[in-house]
Amino acid sequence: MSDSSPANAGQQEGTALFSTNYRRYVLGVLVFVYVFNFIDRQILAILMQPIKEDLGLNDTQLGFLSGIAFAVFYATLGIPIARLADTRSRVNIVSISLAVWSIMTAVTGFAQNFWQMAAARIGVGIGEAGCSPPSHSLISDYFPPETRATALSIYALGIPIGILFGFLAGGWIEQFFGWRLAFFVVGVPGVFLAIVVKLTLREPPRGHSEAIKSDAPPPEIKRVLAYLWERKSFRHLALAAAIHGFVGYGMTSWLPAFLSRSYGMSSGEIGTWLAMLVGVAGGLGTISGGYISDKFGKKDARWYMWVPAITLGLSVPFFISAFVATDQLHTMMLLIVPLYFGTFYLGPTFAMVQGLVEVRMRAIAAAVLLFVLNLIGLGLGPQIVGIVSDLLTPIFGIEALRYALMAVFLGNLWSAFHYYIASRHLRADLAANPERMRDAPSAVEAEALAERGS
Repeated sequence: MSDSSPANAGQQEGTALFSTNYRRYVLGVLVFVYVFNFIDRQILAILMQPIKEDLGLNDTQLGFLSGIAFAVFYATLGIPIARLADTRSRVNIVSISLAVWSIMTAVTGFAQNFWQMAAARIGVGIGEAGCSPPSHSLISDYFPPETRATALSIYALGIPIGILFGFLAGGWIEQFFGWRLAFFVVGVPGVFLAIVVKLTLREPPRGHSEAIKSDAPPPEIKRVLAYLWERKSFRHLALAAAIHGFVGYGMTSWLPAFLSRSYGMSSGEIGTWLAMLVGVAGGLGTISGGYISDKFGKKDARWYMWVPAITLGLSVPFFISAFVATDQLHTMMLLIVPLYFGTFYLGPTFAMVQGLVEVRMRAIAAAVLLFVLNLIGLGLGPQIVGIVSDLLTPIFGIEALRYALMAVFLGNLWSAFHYYIASRHLRADLAANPERMRDAPSAVEAEALAERGS
């Protein structure tokens, strides 16, 4: 559609309700919320080796704490909370959830055994379940489709930035004061941020950025699930994201332990290195993925799937080379490329899910994506790496974790394949969204509908 189309004019009218500076402020606050989300989620990774030694745990137990204990509750509760977010104040849900997971993070530092730590991690997972689905929905109502991937990729910067501060703060606090204080220091500030969210963020009208007025009640969860299942592009992009999540969470959770065991690095040294690598390279990749997808996606929506497919495929040889290397410096340098490419998928994946569904489905759709991604990725990634490491220990000894990580990373090729398959159905599925088709279809949309019908 041209800039003078009714839909575009409506979008301009809708976004005018909030100033550009205020929309940027909202996005900035939500980024900070997501930073704390990942600090509190991933700080366990940098602390696993000292926790293992202090509490006498094995790698399978550590994999459970960093994976399943968190992911099952985080993933499953995300859907009912998202249903609530499609009917109630999304701002309130984000604020309350932030306070809950921050308190539970601080409580983790008091754990005296495996089961107490598992209970605390479950509490963190329950709280964090209320973060992303309502945040995705808010951002989609503040930013129109043509800039949504960029906005959601900026939001997703919370992942590398959170990991950066989690590694940096956790590593050095542990080295000088012990692992227990690290949980308390990163948990408490989130309670104060929850108050800022509650007092300063406003709830936009549903469909605001596209000038879609929808006063109808949100559909039942089973209808949203059926709607998403009918979209082949969603099926494949969700599976692609989950497989890459399996690789990414497995790597991020165990990389500090690998560097400690194989190279004898201290927790402070590991935290500094990984803060720079994961935080900077991952942050640049997150922004690049959203910007490049929006730039090329304006001409052909399939670029939103092609970009992650290409970059994930390119990451594999660099990662394998990093673990074949036998010295610390070469390993670190070779990790830069896969850590950069590994976050390209975030913005385009999140944006396409929001574009595929109707306005009143947005929070639930985001929750369904995160359910699949986190149950498979976060739930199984760290756990499987831990199990494989224990199984390989009799053969490779202290180097078992190196080979476990190397094997898991091959999953990125499988993920790239599903992103490519998703691209083949994406245009037709986008064009079939009834709210996108409220005006006369463009030539591209008409062609896509014809493809869907054939």
